[in-house]
Amino acid sequence: MKRPRGVRTRLLWVVIVSVAIALALMTAGFNVLLARSLNRDADAVLRTRAQTEAASVDIVNDKLVSPDQPDSGGLESQAWVFRSGRALETPRASAALDRAAQNAAAAPGATLNVRGEHARLYATRAGDFTGVVVVAGLWLGPYERTQRIALVGSLVFAGVLLVVVALVARWMLRAALRPVAQMTFDAEVWSERDLDRRFHGGEPYDELSQLAATLDGLLDRLSASLRREQRFSAEVSHELRTPLAKVRAEAELALRRERGPEEYRQALETIVRNAAQMTATIETLVAAAQHESGLPRGHCDVSAVLEDLAEASCDGPGERHVRLEREAPTARLVLGVDADVAARILQPVVENGCRLAASAVCVSAERAGSGVDIHIDDDGPGVREDERERIFEPGARGRAAAEGAYAGAGLGLALARRLARAAGGDITVRPAADGGHFTARLPAG
Repeated sequence: MKRPRGVRTRLLWVVIVSVAIALALMTAGFNVLLARSLNRDADAVLRTRAQTEAASVDIVNDKLVSPDQPDSGGLESQAWVFRSGRALETPRASAALDRAAQNAAAAPGATLNVRGEHARLYATRAGDFTGVVVVAGLWLGPYERTQRIALVGSLVFAGVLLVVVALVARWMLRAALRPVAQMTFDAEVWSERDLDRRFHGGEPYDELSQLAATLDGLLDRLSASLRREQRFSAEVSHELRTPLAKVRAEAELALRRERGPEEYRQALETIVRNAAQMTATIETLVAAAQHESGLPRGHCDVSAVLEDLAEASCDGPGERHVRLEREAPTARLVLGVDADVAARILQPVVENGCRLAASAVCVSAERAGSGVDIHIDDDGPGVREDERERIFEPGARGRAAAEGAYAGAGLGLALARRLARAAGGDITVRPAADGGHFTARLPAG
């Protein structure tokens, strides 16, 4: 299969063919117009000559008297005088011209081209004499030579101009498309080795700078997508390692020796809890990845989300008699995220408060500018200033959680903030000694 030509070659051929057609039409038109102009000039000269000859004719006793008639032997000075079809005067000319002049005399006012003689004849009547016709001749050699010179010159000029245009077009196309080829090569190399490199063409001002800006945007999206995939893989492997290890250890311990029904029940409950933790982790990571990819976002009612959250979160801390209080907002508030996404964002924060609270956790919501602030307050040991950001790092646990030996891998708050930021919000904490004070700001619907 023949390989298709490149864009530069195709454009060059388009330019060459277009210019060649234009030059051919212009050359043909120029030569046609020149030929018509020369024919008109020749006819004008011939008529003038014939009228001058006719005005100088003088016949006495049926004989032509022409005292000032020059005769140099050339056709320019030749003229035939006929009376009633009989020649009164014939210049020195070939027999073919004499016969043509005889024929022209039979039709006064007509022009006759004599083939092979390169001559043109024109007949006119002599007004003062009845039946007298003057036939003037004109040699067309100079006119034909002018046409040939013009034709050859125009063809040479068109050919030279076509070659010049082809060379200039080739140079211009090569210079114009060289940045495109370079950008294509750079983009291919960067996409394989370094996605952080950019063209940095500045503010787009023409097609090439617009292409550079478009490629920069494409590389930004590719880089962001690759980073999301890498982060997703790293987080999955990191966050599932602990619950998987627990599941495996509990199963191996249960299979090591025969146990009673109660011990098997406890082992299965441990496995179920870790499986639920893995499920929640995977769902949160997938939701965060979907929001970071720009998927469409829904809407949900804040009161409904807080009510479902209270019902789902009361089971965990029930043995410690921790109350989960919910303050209904004074006005209806709508979030700009789906209900399940909002629950995945808030649930780890609420569960964190339930684990660390002394007696109660309070959840409330209020409108804050273009977003909605959801406050989760507990009466636990609180968060220190140096833990303000560290507790949101994957695998990190605060002092209170570590000292209390609470179960967990330090992933809940990190995933909650990650998902909140992916949805266009954030989670912050206010350091205080009188308890934990978390605020989840989510976009309003």
